[in-house]
Amino acid sequence: MSATPLPTAARRPDVGAPLPKREPVTRLPVLLLEVQSRCNCRCVMCDIWKVRESREIRAADVAGWLPEWRRLGVSNVVLTGGEPLMHSDLGGLCRVLKEAGVAVTVLTSGILLPQKAPHLAPLVDEVIVSLDGPRDVHDALRGIPGGFDRIAAGVAALSTARPSLPVSGRCTVQKGNFRHLPATVVAAKILSLRRISFLAVDVASEAFNRPGGRGETPASALALSPEELPELERVLEELAGRHAADFDSGFIEESPAKLRERIFGHFAAIAGAAPPPPSRCNAPWVSAVVGVDGSVRPCFFHPSYGRLAEGESLGTLANAPAARAFREALDVATNPVCVRCVCRLNLREDFPAGTEAPP
Repeated sequence: MSATPLPTAARRPDVGAPLPKREPVTRLPVLLLEVQSRCNCRCVMCDIWKVRESREIRAADVAGWLPEWRRLGVSNVVLTGGEPLMHSDLGGLCRVLKEAGVAVTVLTSGILLPQKAPHLAPLVDEVIVSLDGPRDVHDALRGIPGGFDRIAAGVAALSTARPSLPVSGRCTVQKGNFRHLPATVVAAKILSLRRISFLAVDVASEAFNRPGGRGETPASALALSPEELPELERVLEELAGRHAADFDSGFIEESPAKLRERIFGHFAAIAGAAPPPPSRCNAPWVSAVVGVDGSVRPCFFHPSYGRLAEGESLGTLANAPAARAFREALDVATNPVCVRCVCRLNLREDFPAGTEAPP
């Protein structure tokens, strides 16, 4: 995976002002939990597949943390990894969250969905599957022959088990699929997804098991060259023209203008052809990432500021001297990590508390 999308409720059109960056942090509406360390894909843009040790966040751990999480206003939890469907007791973990009134989003490659769907569907509020192109393109980038067809079977199984469950797609745009963005929208419709969104590939951070920012696949094989930028521009124009109705309906989640900023602007900056797109994000003040080892980070791309496993609570860690010093010094408009980020969060004041992700 290249980055973790947020629940639908956190990705709605910009309505209302962003939540303020208050100190101390007293409300964390969104938590992202890396519930499983391993993955069953071999994606070109991620090296989590190299992890051999299987580690998990247990349902009992979450049950113990939940009273404080609710006091902090946690209303939406995204389950990621690794591959969350490889968790040995994902149903138990989801049940603990659901019984506490927390909305649950599962981010998955979809490989295990055909088997897991009947048990998963009643316990979650949204499923987001990775979709990186039409069948052959997707399978090549994900390293799983037949992966697209498994997603199709899994989405169908979810629909059978719970027709009202929102199932969305997220495409990681990169050198290997940027020419296929219109076909990816068609593929999302073939799969009967509720919507599709697009995110540029991350080639700069140490996330996704890439120490030093270097992975199995070199950045030059993922990012676009300067010579490919005009073609990307044409593809985005084609997408905006051919699928205008899908933008208008929200089937394509981002607007054409936002795609140009977040996709074209990102790759243009990597190629040295333009400055990075404007960085607007309040993630360190309104969300947190809990790693499978209990580590707590302000987002996927900045370092941890402590561990729950060491007896510290989430609220204590979020307001410890190290965390407060980090936020006080953080200018997201100029920070080198933030300006290269592909997954910015700018949570709005109308973000719902404890409600199911909207259809």
